[in-house]
Amino acid sequence: MKQWEKQALALLDKSLNPVPQELNELDWKSNLSTKNEKLAQHLSAFSNYVGGGFLVYGVSGSGVPKGLPNKDYTKIIAKLGNIARDGLEPAIAIKHTIQIFKGIPLLFVFISESHHQPVHLRGKTIYDSFVRSASQTRKMTKQEVSRCIAQSSNISFEEELAATNMSTDEVLQKLDFTKYFDLMNQNLPDNKSAILEKMAADRLVVLNDEDYQITNLGAILFAKNLNDFPRLKRKAVRVIIYEGTNRLRTIKEQQSAKGYACGFEGLVEYINDQLPTNEVIGEALRREVKIYPEIAIRELVANSLIHQDFYAIGTDPMVEIFSDRIEVTNPGRPLINTLRFIDYPPQSRNEILASFMRRINICEERGSGIDKAITSVEMFQLPAPDFIATENHLKAILYAPRPLSKMDKDNRIRACYQHCCLKYVSGGEKMSNGSLRERFNISDKNYPMASRIISETLEAGLIKPADPNSKSRKYSLYIPFWA
Repeated sequence: MKQWEKQALALLDKSLNPVPQELNELDWKSNLSTKNEKLAQHLSAFSNYVGGGFLVYGVSGSGVPKGLPNKDYTKIIAKLGNIARDGLEPAIAIKHTIQIFKGIPLLFVFISESHHQPVHLRGKTIYDSFVRSASQTRKMTKQEVSRCIAQSSNISFEEELAATNMSTDEVLQKLDFTKYFDLMNQNLPDNKSAILEKMAADRLVVLNDEDYQITNLGAILFAKNLNDFPRLKRKAVRVIIYEGTNRLRTIKEQQSAKGYACGFEGLVEYINDQLPTNEVIGEALRREVKIYPEIAIRELVANSLIHQDFYAIGTDPMVEIFSDRIEVTNPGRPLINTLRFIDYPPQSRNEILASFMRRINICEERGSGIDKAITSVEMFQLPAPDFIATENHLKAILYAPRPLSKMDKDNRIRACYQHCCLKYVSGGEKMSNGSLRERFNISDKNYPMASRIISETLEAGLIKPADPNSKSRKYSLYIPFWA
């Protein structure tokens, strides 16, 4: 059996259990539709979807496999083949197979992802392209069409143009060039042409014959006001402060309209100013200390800006502050599993942006930002941060101080796993009962409490014994499941 056939059967099983529901990657069909354009839309959508997808014939709309007569399968294959060849631009190839699923023969049609996107309906405009979203086939937005074109032509979001046909003065009015030279630790040139030549070398602006163009990179980093760039104004960061632990009452909301580079320090300072403090006494002096480590705030906000999906519409980076937590949300599902944030090098949709942000020290070297954020959380002995991936967003959550007795099982397990990961990526060290007691501030005599947390994490499959033959829980050493 070929790999794509195995994938098709696995996806069908996933779609039917435990609750029947179609997937972005798979659509049930009870029989062949008589509407050719509707079929063309489905083929367009799957060929524009990452990894492609499957039509499964012989499954009812309620998710019951029933099968079809063999002659119907022949008609379906012939019709879909004609549409794939003659009904789409560019033409696409499809594969098919009949597989037995729980004793019932079903027709699986595989539409692979096209290398030339967007695939649209032949005889219509490029905006008659379709995509899979929320388990449905829908028409692409103009922004999604632009993204497909850019990706097919190997033009990154950062290299696309935010503003065109601009004079020297107009560029300098819209971009904070003084902040650019300050962050680059360079002297400000004494003439306008030299200023723009430097910025052009970093791909922030482009000289086009007699005028200038501002790239998305230049605008998103150094815009004095992102509202000057219609396509980017929704990418400004919103900071919302709520009363209590829910979103019922908003105390304050502010949007940072500056570019990410020229406005980052002010943004982080503003967020920190909104956070509660604890009073501590040291050497007879009282002082106020923020309950969240600033480095964690800084790294999580920087990551949300760098790794967001700029082509997502109707959504923006957001920081929400509650009485018991901070939630940092960015558009776009992460490209790696959230469980591997600590040990995997990050994969960014926006590598040019990420590289520039590292150069000006707004974010850490590749792969170390999340590590530092979680390490600082451990030092403050806060509950473990949570990273939640949805279909369209990533949410990072920092929790306010909470005693171990008030932490739920999921939080204890998450903290144990993250602690084990941090130990391992720090030169291959191994977690012990003693190191976990230090993490949670558990006294030595209460070592069974740490043992219980370790047992919970072992049961969750997130850690494993470094020495499977060891019988002592108190003195055993542990490593992450992926080590």
